[in-house]
Amino acid sequence: MATVNGAAAHALKITDVTKRYRTVTAVERLSFSVAHQEIFALLGPNGAGKTTTVRMIQDILIPDEGTIEFGIEGARGHCRPGLGYLPEDRGLYRDQPIGRILEVFGRIRGMSRADARSETNAWLDRFKLADRKGEKLEALSKGNQQKVQFAAAILHRPRLAVLDEPFSGLDPVNQDVFLDLLRELRDDGMTILLSAHQMDLVERCVDRLLIMGAGRCLLEGTIDELRARRAGATRVRVALDDGQPPTIAADDAVISSIERRQDGAFDVQAREGVELQGLLAEVSRWPGLQQVATEQQRLHEIYVDVVAAAGLDAGADAVEPGSGEPTADALPDEPEGSAT
Repeated sequence: MATVNGAAAHALKITDVTKRYRTVTAVERLSFSVAHQEIFALLGPNGAGKTTTVRMIQDILIPDEGTIEFGIEGARGHCRPGLGYLPEDRGLYRDQPIGRILEVFGRIRGMSRADARSETNAWLDRFKLADRKGEKLEALSKGNQQKVQFAAAILHRPRLAVLDEPFSGLDPVNQDVFLDLLRELRDDGMTILLSAHQMDLVERCVDRLLIMGAGRCLLEGTIDELRARRAGATRVRVALDDGQPPTIAADDAVISSIERRQDGAFDVQAREGVELQGLLAEVSRWPGLQQVATEQQRLHEIYVDVVAAAGLDAGADAVEPGSGEPTADALPDEPEGSAT
């Protein structure tokens, strides 16, 4: 990987990666990079190739073509201490005490017994689970199980954390807690690659993102860059005295659509290439104009538009294998060694 002042330019770089199954090309010539200390989102409908991509990053699957390069230490080898992984399907040991689960996972990632115990106590305290350290995972709610799974992924302070559906099972309060936590980890030096379906939460935390479809990149960039590339990204909210906008011709040069909102106002979208000032000049001539407010296109709308334009079904069934780690009846033995 290329270096800048002696350091790798990216924490992760994927170049022309392809992965085929018997009847399906799950990932096709996919390329993207994740900068150091960045939150990067990998988005797409079911079957888009996200899970396969994540599993290739984790060395669970091997690409048929292309390369996956890491610009961090500890990303290869047996315990891979430079990586952290939160699978979509909970892969922890449901019949084991959560404190022991976390300590063993820390040891597997190369931590000393003392450090693993210290970090376990710190994370359980942070998630308000310290008094439940001796309880089995299966006794916890889904939200608290997700907290334990998350702690297991980043307990060893990896340089790169791969988080598949980190907001799963969380109520709105804990979603905000996780958003703050992701930003904090990034600011402390961690690089985060996440995949999620809650577009409003993704929009609030990511630095850049990539939308996949049928194994390929459909759109990539910052949210502002994505807005600039999408037709109709310029939009205003208009309130009228009589509650009825003028009729707009199908071939109107400025306005592409008008939609009524639940509050009685209207969302007015500009055609591709029309800037905000041009749209404002047009609606300012409407009779009964009461209020005009600018609004940016939300990530959810961009996502739906991009997937639809690609001819894909955002609710399609997945065609790639699941992402969960296998469960077991008992925890694996701790690594050999005398570190305490």
